[in-house]
Amino acid sequence: MAIRAVVFDLFDTLVDLSMRDLPRVEIGGRWVPSTADALHEVVADYASVERAHFIAVLTEVDRAFRETRHARGLELPTLERFEAVVDRLGIDAPELPNLLTQTHMGMIRDQVSIPEHHEKILGDLARRARLGLCSNFSHSAMALSLLDDCGFRPHLDALAISDAVGIRKPRPEIFEAVLAELGVAPEEALHVGDSLSADVGGAAPLGIRTAWITRRIADPEAALRAHDGAKPDCVIEDLCEVEGLLDGA
Repeated sequence: MAIRAVVFDLFDTLVDLSMRDLPRVEIGGRWVPSTADALHEVVADYASVERAHFIAVLTEVDRAFRETRHARGLELPTLERFEAVVDRLGIDAPELPNLLTQTHMGMIRDQVSIPEHHEKILGDLARRARLGLCSNFSHSAMALSLLDDCGFRPHLDALAISDAVGIRKPRPEIFEAVLAELGVAPEEALHVGDSLSADVGGAAPLGIRTAWITRRIADPEAALRAHDGAKPDCVIEDLCEVEGLLDGA
């Protein structure tokens, strides 16, 4: 059956996201890239909170939500995450969660790079198929702003962002949401993403054809060997290969 729609993951597929330039913070005995110190500075304008205590509260909130949300395939909106942090700190400042969200997302946005040829690729594909986005991301406003900045949004006919849908890949509901908006059956769609577990593992069981993009994968062969779920229908190194997949469908 011909491919009538192409659905893309966002990060490390349409755009690249690398956290390596974020400040490194020691959390749980490990040094990791993090926005935690910048967030603590924002909190310090409202209350005297020791840095170590702030990081401990942030870590505990994240751990709790991983168990109650992410383990069940549910999204945790960034704003809700910081509302929980502020509540646990006992700070009465209704505007503070928004400020923390803006600080965190601003720093994440600075880590995004945009392959120059992707806008043209999307424009060419949009003349042949309906295009959609299916992304795990906890702040829709930043994702939409990013798509506007890239010039990608006019080419996209449907958007399913986990922050808005409430469901994360690989659960089927988020894929079903974008297919419904595109108006196509699963067998008429191709999903392109970099994650074997979330993208391939979520789309394939629904009957959606899958293309695994390896541009940002350090060792694709090792990743495939370690993956025990559905295998991708095809493997591509660059987005420019997607149009050829339409020709072969």
